[in-house]
Amino acid sequence: MATPSRPSSALESWQDPHAKPYVYIEELSKAFDGGVAVNNVTLSIYQGELFSLLGGSGCGKTTLLRMLAGFEQPTSGKIFIDGVDMSRIPPYERPVSMVFQSYALFPHMTVSQNVSFGLRQEKLPRSEIRDRVAAILDLVQMHPYAQRKPHQLSGGERQRVALARSLVKRPKLLLLDEPLSALDKKLREQTQLELVNIQEKVGITFVMVSHDQEEAMTMSSRIGVMHEGRILQVGTPAEVYEYPNSQFVADFIGTVNLFEGIVTEESKMHTCVDSPHAGCELFVGHSASAPVGAHVHVAIRPEKIMISKEKPQDIERNCTKGIVRDIAYLGDVSIYYVVLASGHVTLSTVPNLVRAAERPIQWDDEVYLYWRPENSVVLTS
Repeated sequence: MATPSRPSSALESWQDPHAKPYVYIEELSKAFDGGVAVNNVTLSIYQGELFSLLGGSGCGKTTLLRMLAGFEQPTSGKIFIDGVDMSRIPPYERPVSMVFQSYALFPHMTVSQNVSFGLRQEKLPRSEIRDRVAAILDLVQMHPYAQRKPHQLSGGERQRVALARSLVKRPKLLLLDEPLSALDKKLREQTQLELVNIQEKVGITFVMVSHDQEEAMTMSSRIGVMHEGRILQVGTPAEVYEYPNSQFVADFIGTVNLFEGIVTEESKMHTCVDSPHAGCELFVGHSASAPVGAHVHVAIRPEKIMISKEKPQDIERNCTKGIVRDIAYLGDVSIYYVVLASGHVTLSTVPNLVRAAERPIQWDDEVYLYWRPENSVVLTS
């Protein structure tokens, strides 16, 4: 995550049972022509969060964002912002601003005129408009470009103008609809950190829609993973990545190895799973509870799987072997595709500490794969 770490003794807002949500979505649904886009969503977002709604195309995340903005009316359910029911309040009366995917800047206006447009519509005093526009352009580092027009700006600069136009109105909630999707990869990565820093300075609650997992992981205080109109899991980036609650979340966030099996032993401290799929007994520590005899999947991230040409000593469980069928070289890491005896392809990600020509494991080598019990998770759904 890009956000700074806090002392471990400090409770985050969502961990504090006495904290009240700043945005509370209660049993919200939206149907279009018989199809359900958002299905009975209940969600709490706290003041100062940068919360991301993450999911694939058609999962309902943008519809949910548009209902927060007031551009879509819920079929059922309520939306509360700072304790006030906004469900039937029109967009122009909500304390909400939105940064659109296209930025929607006025091409005939300068940067300064674009940013001041909303304040001029509110008929604020000229001196206040001038001061607020100058302050927000300084914040987003666009003051030197105040007299330029949108066509004279780069994609990243236009994105900052759109952000400034929303922030200058001092909303209680800022909504961002895939705000970085038009930028190239390098600029997008740079702008992610800039956006997080701006959000921390202004202290406004951000809700962002994204289909980019890396973007959501980098920027967010918490993530809500959506699928088919429902939110499947809410958590910090680390929680969602390390402890997914379903096969969909595990597979959607990053890359994962999934092994099928039957639970043979269950206790508070560990779960044992017999998995012909993996070719070994799986020993899982601190995971979801499942009764003996249950059919489950065990998830293991590729970077948690160690690979060696020599069999590791004193390890019987969580250890299997196979043949290297492919190696993907990605510069900083290499991904080994290993075919097990069952035919299942398992991935192991290894940092490139030596040059490619010097690495000890090559194509068609027989290798052992092994991992620690705490690095795997039992999935029951």
